Amino acid sequence: MTHHDRIVTDPAICGGQPVIKGTQVLVRTILSYLAQGSFVPEILAEFASLTEEDVRAVVAFAAASAIEDLPAPTPILPEIKVA
Repeated sequence: MTHHDRIVTDPAICGGQPVIKGTQVLVRTILSYLAQGSFVPEILAEFASLTEEDVRAVVAFAAASAIEDLPAPTPILPEIKVA
C-alpha cells in the first residue's frame, strides 16, 4: 500500500486539500503534529480514526510532494585546468 491509497483530494472534502481517506483529517494537520515533536502514539490518541499506516502515508506524501517541488540539481562540471 502506498500513500496514494490513503491520501485523497476531493473538492467536496475540505476544499480539495489533501486528507486521509475516509476522514476530514488534513495531511497538513498531521504534519504539523509531527513538526512539533509529537510521536505516532500521541497522534493516534488525538485522532482515533487514524492508524499508524495513515501517519506513515502522510510522511510519504510529504516526501513525494517535496521531491516534485525541488528543482533538478545543477550538474557539477569538472574543473578545466589551463596549462
